Parts: sequence; C-alpha cells; structure tokens
Amino acid sequence: MSSDKRTDNIYAKARQAVADFSFSDDVVAVFPDMIARSVPGYDNVIATTGLLAAEHLPIGGKVLDLGCSLGATSYATLAYLTDPTAQVIGVDNSEPMIREAKRKQRDPRLSFVHGDILEQDVSGANVVLLNYVLQFIDPETRLTLLTNIRQQMAPDGMLLLSEKICYSNPSHQAQMEQAHWAFKRANGYSELEVSQKRSALENVMIVDTEAEHRRRLAAAGFTQITRWFQCLNWASFIIQP
Repeated sequence: MSSDKRTDNIYAKARQAVADFSFSDDVVAVFPDMIARSVPGYDNVIATTGLLAAEHLPIGGKVLDLGCSLGATSYATLAYLTDPTAQVIGVDNSEPMIREAKRKQRDPRLSFVHGDILEQDVSGANVVLLNYVLQFIDPETRLTLLTNIRQQMAPDGMLLLSEKICYSNPSHQAQMEQAHWAFKRANGYSELEVSQKRSALENVMIVDTEAEHRRRLAAAGFTQITRWFQCLNWASFIIQP
C-alpha cells in the first residue's frame, strides 16, 4: 500500500543462480508494481473481492484476509464498509509485508497481524479471503487449512479464493502459459525477467487445476463453488458451505 509505487526490476540483470522467490524487503518495495504487471485482471479482482466481502458482511461482522501481503484486499473491503462496528483483520507471515501494510493504516476497524495463517484462529469469521495464497502453501497442508476455515467460520460464511490455475490438457496449458508470458512482456518485462522470475517461482509456487481446487474444497466441506472471474490462467471463486 505504499504511495510511491516503485518499478519492479528485481530480475532485470542476469544471475548465475536464481534463488527461490520469497516475500523479502526487496519484493515488498516493488510489490504493487510486480503483481499488477504479472497477474491478469488483478485490479479488478481486488476491487470486486472487497465489494463481495463487504456486501456479505452483517452488522458487526468480521473479515479475515489470510496471506494479506500489503493489505490491498483488506483496504478494498474497508472502502465499501459503512458499518462502524465491522472488523477486518489481515494476516501474513512476512514481517516486511505486515510492516508496510500497517504504514497507512488509520481506520480502527482494520488491523494487521504477523503470523502463520495455518495457525490463525478464524472463529466466527463471516468472510475469509485467500487471494493468490494457496498456491504458495505446501500442497499437503492445503486441505487442512481449508477444512479449518470451513469448520471455524460462521455457518453462513463466505470464502473468496483467487489462484493461478493450470490445465491437465498439455496443449491448453502451453497456450495459457504462452499467453501469460506475453501479458508480462506487454507490461514491460523482458524475456530475461520473465525467465528468471519463472525459475524463482518453480519450487515455491505450486499451481493446481480448477478441478483439483473443486475436489479439495468439497473435501473440506464446501458445497457451493462459483467461478466469478477468469483472465487467462488466473481465476477467482465464491465459495460457501
């Protein structure tokens, strides 16, 4: 949420070895530019997620933004809330992210917590946000996280999930990968930057098919799963018990 949006050039110079991607101070400094130029439809998803969250919230309701990074979705939700008793809590395990998210926090309804979302209590949450987070979590623990959310959230709660998705059909997957790389190049990234960023994410960002997401969500106890947005290989879902 920094007001001075710095240009992402982290991978602009050739490296002998590309380290695994992490949400470090360097990434935090350029994150708004990085994600806007890397995720198709990002601005629309954040604004609409905030709207959907606010519309579902009852008086005195609570929103948990898990893996909130700089708090973009938390702030977007807050922008649509007129209830003075509502509560929005952003949680992230990156201390640099939380530190920067807090920098512009002025509304007492909003708070940020440095912590592990796998251990976060979401009891009574009316809305849980997971925007581009699950893909960075160990696949073996994803079902546990979703099951905990389902069991702890309000009975009529809503989970809003956004993820990069992949395709089981190799030709579809290749087509979407090429389109996504073209999107990045159109936003000013060089071939070197696209390649090195891909290498940095290879062991860190594990992407599922939409079918895999749906099976896991059903196993966690959710019954209503609606894809409300997709741009290239990035999709967003409204999920309810």
